[in-house]
Amino acid sequence: MGRWSSFADVALSRRTLLASTAAATVAGVVSGCGETKASPAHVPAQADGRATGRTTVSRLAAADARGGFATAGAPAVVQIVAHPDDDLFFMNPDVVQNLTTGIPVTSVYITDGGSFGVNTIPGRPDPEPDIPAYVSSRQQGLRQAYALMLGAQLFTPWQRSVLLLPGGRAAEVNRLEYGGRTAELIFLNLRMHAKNGTRTVNLTRLWSTPGVTLPTQSAPESPVRQSYTYTRKDLVETLVFLLSRRKPTLVRTLDPDPDTQVHDERHPRGSDQHGFSDHPDHTAAALFAWRALAEWGARTGGSTQAPVFQTEAFRGYYNQRWPKNLPASTVALKALYLNAYGGEPSWQCGNESGCGDYAFGQDSVLRSMKGWARSTHRRYPNAGPKAVAGTGGALTVYGVLGTRLARWTGDVSGRQSPPEDLGGGPLAPSISVVRLPDGRDLVFALRFSSLEGTAGKNLREIVMLRQRTAGGAFESSWVRLGSPETRPWRTRLTGPPTAVLGSDGRVHLFARNGAKGVSTRVLRTDGTWTPWAVLPTGRIQEGLTATVDGRGLVHLFAASATWVEHWSQRTPSGDLRKGTRRFAHQPGDVPDAITAPDGSVLLGYRSVASDEVVIERLPAGRAKRWTTVAKPKMGGFGRVSLVDGRTAASGGGVLAVPSGSREGLVYDITSGGRTSLVGTGAPSLTVGTPATLSVGAAPGTPVSVTLGLDGLPHITRLRDVRTG
Repeated sequence: MGRWSSFADVALSRRTLLASTAAATVAGVVSGCGETKASPAHVPAQADGRATGRTTVSRLAAADARGGFATAGAPAVVQIVAHPDDDLFFMNPDVVQNLTTGIPVTSVYITDGGSFGVNTIPGRPDPEPDIPAYVSSRQQGLRQAYALMLGAQLFTPWQRSVLLLPGGRAAEVNRLEYGGRTAELIFLNLRMHAKNGTRTVNLTRLWSTPGVTLPTQSAPESPVRQSYTYTRKDLVETLVFLLSRRKPTLVRTLDPDPDTQVHDERHPRGSDQHGFSDHPDHTAAALFAWRALAEWGARTGGSTQAPVFQTEAFRGYYNQRWPKNLPASTVALKALYLNAYGGEPSWQCGNESGCGDYAFGQDSVLRSMKGWARSTHRRYPNAGPKAVAGTGGALTVYGVLGTRLARWTGDVSGRQSPPEDLGGGPLAPSISVVRLPDGRDLVFALRFSSLEGTAGKNLREIVMLRQRTAGGAFESSWVRLGSPETRPWRTRLTGPPTAVLGSDGRVHLFARNGAKGVSTRVLRTDGTWTPWAVLPTGRIQEGLTATVDGRGLVHLFAASATWVEHWSQRTPSGDLRKGTRRFAHQPGDVPDAITAPDGSVLLGYRSVASDEVVIERLPAGRAKRWTTVAKPKMGGFGRVSLVDGRTAASGGGVLAVPSGSREGLVYDITSGGRTSLVGTGAPSLTVGTPATLSVGAAPGTPVSVTLGLDGLPHITRLRDVRTG
């Protein structure tokens, strides 16, 4: 996290900061999914997201041929962030969860974090600026925090060495192994603020402006003594080198496409970039990381196997403007490691320049009005596998590996084929799948169509892949469905798609738009698409969920800052209108919705700043008859998956499975009786939100499908164990 805004922030326009890209598209250069001659050079969209009568779609060229996916290596995590402490504020508790279960974690810090060199001690006057000492003190704070997360003593010595990089550069590597656990910290040390002639330059300018260079600055105690210079290309190549060196099965980044934000008295700008909800270094670091991921996944070459890794992106300063989503116990855990990072000047840590980033020690993060430690929001909260049940226990699983679409076929017993590479990348990790009445699948995804630096070419678009025959092969090219945003830079504000099959055979596609509302397109039964249209009102968080009730009406839900937003049809063939806002409980995170056996809609979401999950019921066709049916306590954070649990508990139950967990709870929505639920076959750590569904003939077997850090789907058959 950068403590101060850049010298140059005020001078940088919104367009330069967030819309900058380059001339060549990743579609052709990186992923092999270049445009056909019939494809337009820009993302097709309608002005302001309104219906205009324009219904044309275009296709991407066929994905480059691959020999499938490579075998995943041992589970390992790489995190690419801008500053020391970005991982502690915005990615924990996931980081400590990995470390405590023995998953090695490598954190790459792009900038030196030197800011203006003022290591503020709470309650004292600011000291004189000393950028090199401040860089060193922050890095020592990281060693303290990671030692504690590994279970070691605070001032445990680390192995400090020099790693040679492409182009003759070098970086400092800190490594600590303790109790069979391993952490590695890599400091590239690009300056947060530097001079290029008379101009101040930073990571944002390095990304967006051709010809810009940025120097490095090491800490005084570092084994790296020389300063180096980076161009945009140099930094991308360095990140690709580090990914290839470690070969992670999971890569975490910051948010490449932050929300727009009005800065006023209620929402002061602080260190945000102009007009957006995050620090400019966070955004630039994430864009560099995603460009490197796209290149790493593509450098295997034609007909060779694609690397197996999954991705996660995390919000940054966004956290201060939405409800807090962590329970008190998790906040205390984050604060423990942030206190170790912050340290204090009286500590005898053995580092002459200092023992931490003093402004964040001594529980100051808990007293902060910004509350960054009280939330951990994923950029793509619906990320994770998607599963579709067939006849006789058949099960098809879809996920994103190596930023490409993967498909596994098998059954509820857990037998699965090797992953089939369906291309399409680079894709965000959140996809949506609809099975048509004829048994064919449609897969929808958000694609990074261009990851470059020249203004106007950094593009996102929604794409679709259609299956030719039920259970068979897919078409060779993806369909481009564009974006609800017409200006190129605003396509980056488009959220990943959520799709649902209506009772009349039409497919409804939804996506969050740049105004934090919802836009929709509909695939008619004749195969044509309606234009993008905006649903009425609502300023929502990312993470939509949709279902169809027993009367055939489509319902859509999303979390706002204070309630759950709801849209629904009045008739099975009608448009979605504003439904009843649910004010009963403030949501702390995004919801999930399913249709119960009686046709009612069941909605589940976490309460704000709590481990309580609220499960609510809306009878089919009764828009104002909401009731709260259960409020279980459930550990973790993030989206909760719901499934019909009739075979898991007596009566009609709803099963809730939290992210990254092997356990869930079943609640009998008739009597309110409680049972605990256990499953078999799930890995100890998973990526994304589980897919939950019933498989087989009604009432079916409730199962949870997760993707582990091994890059494989794990099928968990859920059964109930009475607890009295």
